[in-house]
Amino acid sequence: MTTTAIPRAAPGRVGGRDFRLLWTGQAASDLGSSVTSVALPLVALTVLDATAFQVALLSAAAWLPWLLIGLPAGAWVDRLPPRPLMIYCDVASLLLYLSVPVAAGTGALSLPHLFAVAFGTGTASVFFKTAYQVFLPTLLRPTDLPAGNARLQGTEAAAQVGGPGLAGLIAGAVGAVWALVFDAATFLASALCLAAIRPARRPRPVGRPPLRRAVADGIRFVSRDRYLRLFAVYGAASNLGLVAYQSILVVFLAREVGLSPGGVGGIVAAMSVGGAVGATLAPALGRRFGTARAILLCQLVAMPSSLLIPLTGAGPRLAAAVAGGVLVGTGVVAGNVIKGSWRQAYTPHHLLGRVVASMQLLNFGTMPVGALAGGALAAWLGVRPAIWCAATFLALVGVALLFTPLRRLRELPS
Repeated sequence: MTTTAIPRAAPGRVGGRDFRLLWTGQAASDLGSSVTSVALPLVALTVLDATAFQVALLSAAAWLPWLLIGLPAGAWVDRLPPRPLMIYCDVASLLLYLSVPVAAGTGALSLPHLFAVAFGTGTASVFFKTAYQVFLPTLLRPTDLPAGNARLQGTEAAAQVGGPGLAGLIAGAVGAVWALVFDAATFLASALCLAAIRPARRPRPVGRPPLRRAVADGIRFVSRDRYLRLFAVYGAASNLGLVAYQSILVVFLAREVGLSPGGVGGIVAAMSVGGAVGATLAPALGRRFGTARAILLCQLVAMPSSLLIPLTGAGPRLAAAVAGGVLVGTGVVAGNVIKGSWRQAYTPHHLLGRVVASMQLLNFGTMPVGALAGGALAAWLGVRPAIWCAATFLALVGVALLFTPLRRLRELPS
């Protein structure tokens, strides 16, 4: 049997009702997730007195599902309607995050419980993020994808600015555990917005291949395309280093630099400003320099700038963390917007879920390894030397991109 390409529904414009609903729901969910990125480690540190390695394990648990189910998730997404699947993922995350304050209120909260919540919400995220990449091109025309992705990633980056500070405020006022109630409410908002979207019906593939062959089709498509293959490998390497330092960043700021929960949230928020800048600049950078050159420029700015972060100390030296975080965020997010928009327009739609999952298996699959490496290095060498190791690795990864085909191109192929 053969699989036929899925005809696209008539996509709308960036300002259309369905896209606005998706954007609104994601804005709420992104803010909640940004709160949790600081609140969950703070729960482990302040309520359960976790070590740096245990906090890193918490980060690893959230990313481990990409290694375990990343590939079959892509094949399942290509077989299922993406919108209902995304709603189910939102509901599952809502229930899991609500379980933390319930357990804390009954005296039953433990580190294994937090690990289970991180793993469960990570599993929901695998399906949601893959389905999201498939769903967006059904709402927008190909020419509107860069603007749509820029708005969505810009909102996510803005949430990363406000979320950590909000987490610090909630933690200081009523305790870090209750910040997770806020995140649960944002997943409810996302689910309601998705439920209100009424996309045109699209015919499903005819004669769907067995799951194993469907997975293999996605891997084969990525492995045979030099640009998709390059971005998959580069994303894996860069995420390894990024998560290695991010998994212990809260520990570094709280215990090495000596900041309060509110101070930790404030500095992480300031470091995240670069993401909003990068998302705003991405479309203009792609037009001005070409997609290939813009991606190369973004990575050469971002990766070496991570070397500023381990220079952080109390007082004026906090500026090192802010400057490093802003430059890393600007380059990484701008590059991701350009790459993501290109991939959505470049990949045949009936393969998009599997191609996304194949690339994200590598991109996100190294994240639990990076989190474990960051925690292990912190336990062995100390937290600051561990961040130095991660930043040095990132700088080398960025420079290595000069020795790839991107250096000779202005535009990626269409």
